[in-house]
Amino acid sequence: MTLEQLRIFIAVAEQQHVTRAAGELNLTQSATSAAIAALEARYDVKLFDRVGRGIVLTQAGREFLGEARAVVSRAKAAAQALDDLAGLKRGALALAASQTVGNYWLPPRLLAFQQSYPGIALRVSIANTEQVAEAVRDGRADLGVVEGEVDEPALSATRIAGDTLAIVVGRQHPWAAQSRIAISKLTGTGWVLRERGSGTRALFEAALRRAGIALADLDVRLELPSNEALRAAVEQSTCATAISDLVAAPSLAAGTLHRVRLDLPGRAFYLLRHKEHTASRAVTAMVEALRAE
Repeated sequence: MTLEQLRIFIAVAEQQHVTRAAGELNLTQSATSAAIAALEARYDVKLFDRVGRGIVLTQAGREFLGEARAVVSRAKAAAQALDDLAGLKRGALALAASQTVGNYWLPPRLLAFQQSYPGIALRVSIANTEQVAEAVRDGRADLGVVEGEVDEPALSATRIAGDTLAIVVGRQHPWAAQSRIAISKLTGTGWVLRERGSGTRALFEAALRRAGIALADLDVRLELPSNEALRAAVEQSTCATAISDLVAAPSLAAGTLHRVRLDLPGRAFYLLRHKEHTASRAVTAMVEALRAE
């Protein structure tokens, strides 16, 4: 049974005439008759009776007509859904982002995307860089946005933007009166840092290694799983931290944090996609929108 056979059956049933149904469908009379005959032969059931020059549905034909209309209607709806997906009028996109990107850089860009494609349902989760990479690798997210590079063979990474790491202290810290310190001074204070797996922490550790300092050389008092908790802890203590300038900006403007000038490298943000997963139109549109930034 094919959709074309069902469409022919419906047309013949509604017209109660093979020739008129054939004309409506732009088919020959023989092709129309053959489709009806094939249905009847395949299921060994009579769908029409000939009455004079016309035809009428049998009881089986009347019962089948409703089912045939329902199937054709669903097929039409499915075709419309594909058209809508192709035109980005509908769809869904699961996006995972690391904390700095997800909380500070990404939100206005997601809003702009939603305004351009209101039919696309966005589902956003925020975790650390390592967890975001796992979500994309395992198929729980279509797209990931992280700070820093990710070593995961199954994923492709596209560079899109970036930020700068900042060393900041609260107003009670001795460094609050200094504009710049020597990197050797980093071992002389307490630290509050992000947890392992965080892109922010990984970048800071890499900067320390380049300066010949091991993380074990620092007096790490506390590890916290969010940028906001990190910022609040440092504002109210005599510890230092390394966070994104995007995170620090509001507190620097308010005067509750002080930035200590130290030459630290910038870092890139990356879009992560699974190499073997076909990108939907929604994913492609999101990638294009974020790369434009």
